[in-house]
Amino acid sequence: MNTTTLPAIDYKACMDACQACVIACDTCAAACLKETDVRMMAACIAQDLECARICELAVAAMARQSPHAPAICRLCAQICQACADECSKHSHDHCQTCAAACQQCAMSCNLMGMQSH
Repeated sequence: MNTTTLPAIDYKACMDACQACVIACDTCAAACLKETDVRMMAACIAQDLECARICELAVAAMARQSPHAPAICRLCAQICQACADECSKHSHDHCQTCAAACQQCAMSCNLMGMQSH
């Protein structure tokens, strides 16, 4: 018998979006560090790191079905949008991919943030 408890089904899409965003942000930050002019990418790298970490926190809160999950998701949406805005300024494929993942995560977290626990 499986005793593993899954998070509430309404969290799954948001958790998936957050996980995809973590991967995209960490990938983007690593790729930005390999660019010729790393200083030009500093803001992008900083946003990537902030975004990935808040997404990890949001996933953990949702997995625990924390009563703070909606508030964390609202903050996550703001940070994801800021990261999307920064990454979209750069033409690199990794930045554009990251911007799209961040935008998707921001939309999903905004929806989750509107829910009450």
